[in-house]
Amino acid sequence: MITLDHIRPYHDSEVNQALLDYMEHPMIMAMLQFTFPQKSMEEIVTIVKSCRSIRDFQTKIIYNSVRMVLDKSSEGLTTSGFEKLQTDESYLFISNHRDIILDTSLLNVALYDHNLVMTASAIGDNLVKKPFLMALSKLNRSFLIMRNLPPREMLGTSKLVSEYIQKLLLKENRSVWIAQREGRTKDGNDKTQQGVLKMLALANDETEQMDYFKKLKIVPVSISYEFDPTDVLKMPELMAKHHDIEYVKSSNEDFNSILKGATGKKKRIHVSAGKVISNELDIIKNSGEQANGQLQMLAELLDKAIHKNYKLWPSNYLAYDMLHNTQAFKKKYTIKEKRQFERRIKRRVEANNKVALHNFLKMYATPVTNCLNYDEEQI
Repeated sequence: MITLDHIRPYHDSEVNQALLDYMEHPMIMAMLQFTFPQKSMEEIVTIVKSCRSIRDFQTKIIYNSVRMVLDKSSEGLTTSGFEKLQTDESYLFISNHRDIILDTSLLNVALYDHNLVMTASAIGDNLVKKPFLMALSKLNRSFLIMRNLPPREMLGTSKLVSEYIQKLLLKENRSVWIAQREGRTKDGNDKTQQGVLKMLALANDETEQMDYFKKLKIVPVSISYEFDPTDVLKMPELMAKHHDIEYVKSSNEDFNSILKGATGKKKRIHVSAGKVISNELDIIKNSGEQANGQLQMLAELLDKAIHKNYKLWPSNYLAYDMLHNTQAFKKKYTIKEKRQFERRIKRRVEANNKVALHNFLKMYATPVTNCLNYDEEQI
């Protein structure tokens, strides 16, 4: 039977020992040396030994790791909307999901920079099969979402996770991050799965489920990368889907995606925090819809916020124009940016493979299409 101890992050009292246990693991050592290239091994060990809590680990090590990743692989991180949030409040951040580790890491950088409560973050247990990845996730305040369980056991575990999220948000004043869907978006079409909302509602102790969601203070988050460093890794699954073939992951696929996500070139990155969803929940509650209908309305509300707040880059506009054989957005990119994007396509898509080209362009163009669905003038 799965208990809270199976899914929770480390307690602060467990952090120091866990760091000492894993510090000499080759991957952890490589991360530490990457994070502190100017420091001696002795100085790095001193920093590690000084970490007595998850916050210590996040602020002394992981924050610097992410900043180094940004320096080495991007042209900078910008944010918006965080200044409207309260520094002493906990929020349920529901975001689109493009990168296994970076999405939540970038959100926490933004929260730390704005002096906001950092998150406990949901992560699929399939992503942390390697012991050092499990340790890193627990050190970084991640809790596990269990996958591939029998239906009855899955329901019980989902309720356990839901109750844990409730406890974090309402009793411990700890913000929570969860992706809007299981698994990363591969085709650029960020859509909220109703099942995620159903799981969150399992701990509902209110008469009306929308009243419960209001208590959780949901903030939709949009994360956009000018270049997706894992775009080429997503192509096999997209091609399998196009040809209606079952896609089977390779044994190291997720780990390779984590590494590529961290080291691959991204150009610019933007993280946008939307407004707390509140009054809209009253409208849903009074809509006359049954529980499932209300959850679908909430999913659509989240999608709208995520799509409208999504920062569109020249790569998105270029892909849209190339996909639809138009020049509708030619003022949104330069000749240099067009050449750069075309070189990216050439390196990632087999020549004369029209199906692969279509899928690759659609991956980047869909955020534009989604935004057009709501407000043509906005873009």
